[in-house]
Amino acid sequence: MTTQYKSLREKIAAETKERKKRYQFYEQVVLEAQIVAHQAVKKHTPTPMHVTDGKNNWVIDDGVCGFAEIRLPKGNTSFARWAKKNTNFEKHYGGGLYLWVSDYNQSMERKEVYARTYASVLKRHGIEAYATSRMD
Repeated sequence: MTTQYKSLREKIAAETKERKKRYQFYEQVVLEAQIVAHQAVKKHTPTPMHVTDGKNNWVIDDGVCGFAEIRLPKGNTSFARWAKKNTNFEKHYGGGLYLWVSDYNQSMERKEVYARTYASVLKRHGIEAYATSRMD
């Protein structure tokens, strides 16, 4: 159904109001994703990594080293355009956008938990997203 406006000015005002409402929703979703993901990391205990040189043994409580990111496969959605301007999402060389998880030292497990939880919150709100990670 198309809405009929009395003037172009009225249409622009209505679209501006709707965009502002949508952007406030995006802000709330991102804030929720950050909070929920951080709480999930705080509850998670990584599997310690044991390192040896044949003579000495070390235990790394944070587990293996690695990287993680949250991916938005499409960079041209309303949320993606907003996220690129208002958050740390950046263009990904393979297309779409990504948010690099830089917190939690080098712990791949903690970064993965953050990325998966963050992506799941976005998905729950209808935003296509997924997490990726790799060991260093």
